[in-house]
Amino acid sequence: MQRRVFWQSLLLSSLLIWGCRVGAITDDRGVDIVLSQPAQRVAAISTFGADLLLTLGITPAAVTSFGPLSRPDFLAADLEDVPIIGSRAQINMELLSEVDPDLILAIRRYTEKSADQLTRIAPYMALDLVTLEDSYRGVQVAGAAVGKSAAALELNSTFAQTLSEFQARAPGGVSAALLVTSSDTPFIYYDHFISAQLLTYLNATNIAGASPHPSQRLPLGYRISLEALLEADPDVIFLFASNKKRAFTLNPIWPYLKAVRNQRVYEVGHHWKEAAGPQARALILREMAHRLYPEVFPLPSLPPSIQSRPYR
Repeated sequence: MQRRVFWQSLLLSSLLIWGCRVGAITDDRGVDIVLSQPAQRVAAISTFGADLLLTLGITPAAVTSFGPLSRPDFLAADLEDVPIIGSRAQINMELLSEVDPDLILAIRRYTEKSADQLTRIAPYMALDLVTLEDSYRGVQVAGAAVGKSAAALELNSTFAQTLSEFQARAPGGVSAALLVTSSDTPFIYYDHFISAQLLTYLNATNIAGASPHPSQRLPLGYRISLEALLEADPDVIFLFASNKKRAFTLNPIWPYLKAVRNQRVYEVGHHWKEAAGPQARALILREMAHRLYPEVFPLPSLPPSIQSRPYR
C-alpha cells in the first residue's frame, strides 16, 4: 500500500511539474539543467540513457560500452551506427566533444567527478539510478528533457501497473540471492538495488536484506562468505554476468547450497546490473518471475544472448 501511495504521488507531481514545459529540470545532484528547447542530440553515459531514448523513439547521439560488450546486447540492433565514447566510468572527452551533444545523460556515481569537463561540452544531467524510485524519476525527468513527458509518464504508469499485477499473482514463500563477481567471496545486493528490489514486488525474500544505512544509496551490497550464504541457504540464486570463472563456485561449500542441489542457480544477462531503463526493468521482472515461480509465470521470449540459463 505504501508503494502504491508513493507511486500515485509521483504521478501527480510529475504531471504538475514536467507535463507542460522544458525549462529548468532538476537532476539528482539538485542541480537545475536549463534547456531552451527539448534536447535532440543526447549522449547516453549509461545503458539507462540508451534504453530510455530508444524506447521513446530517439536514437542516441553516442553511447557507452556495456561491460565487456561494445553496446548493450539487448539494444545492440538499434545502436549499430551510434558512436561509442568509452565506458560509463571512463569517458573519452574528445570523442564526446566531437559528437556535439545538446544534453549528456549520465549515471551520477560514475561521472560526477568529471562534472566540470562534461558541462563544458553540453548540459549534464546526473541521475542516481540505484533504486526503483530512481528509475521512475529518471524516466520522467529525462523524458521531459527530450520533450517526451507524456510518453515517459505512460512508461512509468504501465510498469507500475505490471508490478502490481505480478505482485498479486506471485505466491511468495521463496528466498533468493543476487550475486556478482568472479572472486573467492561473492558480492550480494541489498534490497534497495533495483534488481533486488523487484524480488520484494514478487513476494520473494532477498537474503541480503536491507542496507544498514537506509538513507544512503551506496554501498549497493556487501561481500558474503560461503559459510554465511549456506546459513541463509536461498532457494534461488541469480549469478550476474561475468567473463571470468567464478572462483566462489569452486568452494567446497558451493555444492551443499539448496539452490545448487535443486538446480535453481541461473546466470543472467548484463542488463540485470543496469536495470533502471524501461526495457531492462521489464525484461528482468518477467524473467525473474519465471525463475522464482515457473509454475505461475511463463518463460518470456528473449534473444538467446540475454536469456537467463541454468548454471552448470
